[in-house]
Amino acid sequence: MKTKRKVEVVVISDVHLGTYGCHAKQLLTYLSSISPKKLILNGDIIDIWQFKKRYFPKSHLRVIKKIMDMAADGVEIIYITGNHDEMLRKFSDTTIGNITIVDKIVLELDGKKAWFFHGDIFDVSIQNAKWLAKLGGYGYDLLIRLNSFVNWCSDKIGKEKYSLSKKIKNSVKGAIKYINDFEKVASDLAIENGYDYVICGHIHQPKMVKVENKHGKTTYLNSGDWIENFTALEYQFKRWKIYNYNNDKLRAFYADQDIKDMEIKDLIAAITVIDPNIKKSKSSKNSSSKNSDRM
Repeated sequence: MKTKRKVEVVVISDVHLGTYGCHAKQLLTYLSSISPKKLILNGDIIDIWQFKKRYFPKSHLRVIKKIMDMAADGVEIIYITGNHDEMLRKFSDTTIGNITIVDKIVLELDGKKAWFFHGDIFDVSIQNAKWLAKLGGYGYDLLIRLNSFVNWCSDKIGKEKYSLSKKIKNSVKGAIKYINDFEKVASDLAIENGYDYVICGHIHQPKMVKVENKHGKTTYLNSGDWIENFTALEYQFKRWKIYNYNNDKLRAFYADQDIKDMEIKDLIAAITVIDPNIKKSKSSKNSSSKNSDRM
């Protein structure tokens, strides 16, 4: 039996389940290699924007099943909503078992305050022209599919793989400025509010950097994504690190065999089972609140 790495807090974001660019198998391997106390899903885990394509393969269902299994085993799951899964915001501040849905959260880690949120609040295109942002999402997905074909061809002729979207981002001044502005705004707000850490997703750029201005200092962290970078943030022994699947995969394990062997219908059944205790807990809460109102 293989030993899983114990981690206090793990943060993943921008998985985009339901899109062709999502690397669910690699994520499942990673999740199977760790034993966290808290798993923070920092937005865009399920891509509800592009869900109409009805593309949701077995590997994507396995990720959902794995997360639910972790919750059942006592792992605290905090689902922070993003722009691609914004429909879940109507369920903000809802808790079912060990799973909580929030828009943002502040946690105390060894006496320091950590501020977690997805980051789309800074995106003017999403706030003011949602249709344009969605169009950009479809274009990005198409670029990822084209990139997969290019890399397949490169592999056949013995050339190294590379990311078209990364190349575009790094060559377009506007994209670089947007990323820099995003990081600066997040860091300045964290300093202003007295947060020691600010942890975001959204821009698919894994990063960890100490930021200081005349008002104070903070540490800016971004968990990256599971489309191109295959990264997560891990907090253990009072420090953060960026886990990179491509560089650190020797420490990961294969996905749990029981999940790998399940058929699609069994996976769907497994992730849609309703705990009979939920109704009881809700009714007991309602009755207790009614009793407290009478007091």
